[in-house]
Amino acid sequence: MSAVGIGAAGAAGLGKSQPTPASKGRLKQGVARWCFNKWSIEELCANAAKVGLVGIDLVEPKDWPVLKKYGLIPTMVSGGGTIADGLNRKEFHDKIIAELRENIARAAEAGVPNVITFSGNRRGMSDEEGLENCVAALNRIKGFAEEKGVTINLELLNSKVNHKDYMCDHTAWGVEVCKRVNSPRVKLLYDIYHMQIMEGDVIRTIRENIQWIGHFHTAGNPGRNEIDETQELNYRAIAKAIADLNFTGYFSHEFTPRRDPLESLRQAVEICTV
Repeated sequence: MSAVGIGAAGAAGLGKSQPTPASKGRLKQGVARWCFNKWSIEELCANAAKVGLVGIDLVEPKDWPVLKKYGLIPTMVSGGGTIADGLNRKEFHDKIIAELRENIARAAEAGVPNVITFSGNRRGMSDEEGLENCVAALNRIKGFAEEKGVTINLELLNSKVNHKDYMCDHTAWGVEVCKRVNSPRVKLLYDIYHMQIMEGDVIRTIRENIQWIGHFHTAGNPGRNEIDETQELNYRAIAKAIADLNFTGYFSHEFTPRRDPLESLRQAVEICTV
């Protein structure tokens, strides 16, 4: 089982995926729940299965049975902390660790492979102090994540447009956190949209740091909309580069559609089926 893979028992607990058009591709594609919240969870699951996705990110436990019904899995769920109040502040550690323990245990029981967490905002704190605090917190929980077989993914977000003052806003900083924690169950959620805004050079950065990346998110830049020719990223090339690295985790679409949502989602899956 890979660091972000799903065990046999977990797969059995969540239902077996049916053959789909995207199954010929090398990436396991998913979608973020919040981007398609105009659909009910039933509609989202039906459409996700229709276009060949394997799972849905950021879906609540109460909805997991609906995913199972459609042969989907929760590919990433809530872990602990918030974007603003995260692991970089010691006063939040006890609360976040408790949340992580609860959510990791629930994920493990259901066969969910990933939980998400955040660095928090700087609020004047130096990057080195914040890094040390994040490492300290993750060191407290990594053994439990290893025991349960669930990967904690620290999300990379841009602090230029969407999340002002967020600390984990560059790949190098996030990688350093992961290196110091040194656990196969502590990785980065590399959000391609966010890192294009902050640093660009996406394919080279992914190639050089793939061992520290546990999950991917997509969206077009600028605008965080469709990943087609209306924006600046070449998602087919990016998807191929990731697949060529034998990435075994999940690659989830996190864009807000401007056009017909089903056609936009279908198009995104086709672009990234490599």
